[in-house]
Amino acid sequence: MPKPGEFYQRDRAWHPPAHVHDYKTSVARSPRQALISLENTVSEITGPVFGHGDIGAGDNDLIHNYAQAGHSALGERILLHGRIFDENSRPLPHTLVEIWQANAGGRYRHKKDTYLAPIDPNFGGCGRTLTDENGYYYFRTVKPGAYPWRNWVNSWRPADIHMSIFGTAFAQRLITQLYFEGDPLIHACPIVNTIPDPAAIDRLIAPLDMNAAIPFDCLAYRFDVVLRGRRSTLFENRLEGN
Repeated sequence: MPKPGEFYQRDRAWHPPAHVHDYKTSVARSPRQALISLENTVSEITGPVFGHGDIGAGDNDLIHNYAQAGHSALGERILLHGRIFDENSRPLPHTLVEIWQANAGGRYRHKKDTYLAPIDPNFGGCGRTLTDENGYYYFRTVKPGAYPWRNWVNSWRPADIHMSIFGTAFAQRLITQLYFEGDPLIHACPIVNTIPDPAAIDRLIAPLDMNAAIPFDCLAYRFDVVLRGRRSTLFENRLEGN
């Protein structure tokens, strides 16, 4: 069996800098010295393997997975779905995808979240699933609300869902956020504005997908994700005639 090719280098111009003056908490959390570039280690190019036995029934249904019997989460019901690819446009099957979010009022189920919006007793705010053989995933959830945060006097975060994708190795793992088409708070957010390329911001916005919406049930938003790719091995190049 041929050895997998090395991962492509990250495009650091695509990601926000670690220190941004208008994102106040980045000041204390960012390094002050130049980063050291290292080659991938064995622990980075390998990773955990997740099977279907690790995923419980209903883990991807946030409307019901924390609710009491006969109840459901409050809010605008949505279907969040998409596919996970690598940079070579290859789908990544059997990949663990996790999400966490605020409830419809904009409050997280966390002891340090003191926002005055009420806790929804039937909404836990987290879920997980595995992609299928085509790299496809989906979640049923409620659209999160906007919420204030202590950056400037009146800073608000747009509605967002946090997402973690493991990929096939730790070097591929991505933790990101997605936003929703049409939200006016996206471009007013100091965190979003740390991203230097407007095209990169657009990639974080999930468009409305009426073709996947379920009549009299939920709207749908599509969010495809691209993880780091691998260089082709010599063996693969010969098979492809390169």
